[in-house]
Amino acid sequence: MDAVVKVFCTHTEPNYSLPWQRKRQSASTSSGFVIPGRRVLTNAHSVEHHTQVKLKKRGSDVKYVAKVLAIGVECDLALLTVEDDDFFEGIAPVQFGPLPHLSAPVSVIGYPIGGVAISITSGVVSRTEVTNYAHGGIDLLGVQIDAAINSGNSGGPAFNSKGECVGVAFQSLKHDDAENIGYVIPTPVIHHFITDYDRNKTYTGFPSLPFSWQRVESPAMRKWLKMRTGQKGVLISAVEPLMKDKINLKKNDVLVSIDGTDIASDGTVPFRAGEPITFNYLVSEKYVGESAQVRYLRDGKMQECSITFNAMKRLVPWHIEGTPPSYFIAGGLVFTTVCVPFLKNEYGKDYDFDAPVKLLEKFCHGRVEEEGQQVVICAQVLAAEVNRGYEDLHNTIVQSFNGVKIFNLKQLAQAVESSKDEFMRFELDHEISVVMDTKAANSATKAILKTHAIPSAKSADLR
Repeated sequence: MDAVVKVFCTHTEPNYSLPWQRKRQSASTSSGFVIPGRRVLTNAHSVEHHTQVKLKKRGSDVKYVAKVLAIGVECDLALLTVEDDDFFEGIAPVQFGPLPHLSAPVSVIGYPIGGVAISITSGVVSRTEVTNYAHGGIDLLGVQIDAAINSGNSGGPAFNSKGECVGVAFQSLKHDDAENIGYVIPTPVIHHFITDYDRNKTYTGFPSLPFSWQRVESPAMRKWLKMRTGQKGVLISAVEPLMKDKINLKKNDVLVSIDGTDIASDGTVPFRAGEPITFNYLVSEKYVGESAQVRYLRDGKMQECSITFNAMKRLVPWHIEGTPPSYFIAGGLVFTTVCVPFLKNEYGKDYDFDAPVKLLEKFCHGRVEEEGQQVVICAQVLAAEVNRGYEDLHNTIVQSFNGVKIFNLKQLAQAVESSKDEFMRFELDHEISVVMDTKAANSATKAILKTHAIPSAKSADLR
């Protein structure tokens, strides 16, 4: 227990409504623990948008300033270190154990609800499966336990009966029909994160499938795909646009196996006795840039090829990884890009229900068709005479500028600034057109920036 520490973090989050500034400073407490190599492991969400991180050892009143080495957004893990040698004095680093089996006892240790004294909650492993990581938005291996995990427990270790760490507490299930369901990040995911950092001295992420898939359980579907009796696999329903020229797989191929592991028609692979698991697990074990041999059916004929896995590029990113949001202002029209933190800021925790349909369609089904592609929107209009009649525009997708299709915010900024046309013409969703006199808009922009105390017409990454 002496290796378990309390994490104090001061956060300064971006202001997505006013992207040229940040929100008011806030503070949080969570848990962490010392691991070999003079490092401390905690959750990524515990130190997100940090301006200062401090650690306090059990039974001590001294807070040590910590340095953040790496933040793994997808796996919700972060590595910290402390330069002061006194911090590590007398602490034996936690040792990791194997993935626990069903009904194995576990104890979660941490500082829930910001308590001063350390807390221990006990339970058993109730399920091991690929689960959705709420912070990272991807599916990775997770262990479900029936021990309570509350705010402040985040980042604390889960120990087995031998005193070995078998996971990191990171989220709980909040549902009217569920009680005492918590989740810990298991050791395979932890080892992947740490090894990734050790190899690259930075976090490169978890690779993803370069295609979408669906189950092949319909007899008619199997017959149409020319699958013989006993053959199994999943249907490749679409290949990511950026990967179509880089892999041999095509739409309507049937993926049969990855690295010799057969895939069932419901998309599962053998994991442990009586515990099948989604085949995405095989991909999450890989590192970015690694390859796998896959077997697939095409027109009833078995074929084989190699696939290199890379990190997923989402049209609407789950995170901007600590960087401030991009923005561009022209004639009082404020343009920015859509990401999940922006949607949460604008529409709350139920953004996936409350956001406009057009934005949700991009979030759920949009695919990156061109390198660097973004969803650019007119977020708001800073009212002035030059933009009269457009004041009610709000979070509307930009389609084109002066007849040229817009793929990202930098392209839009360059197009507007280099335009020699008499008028600026923005084509937005819902067949909305915004037309302004170019000279008048450029002249008015300076006055609008001064009125709203905005330091620049565009963010630093666009300059």
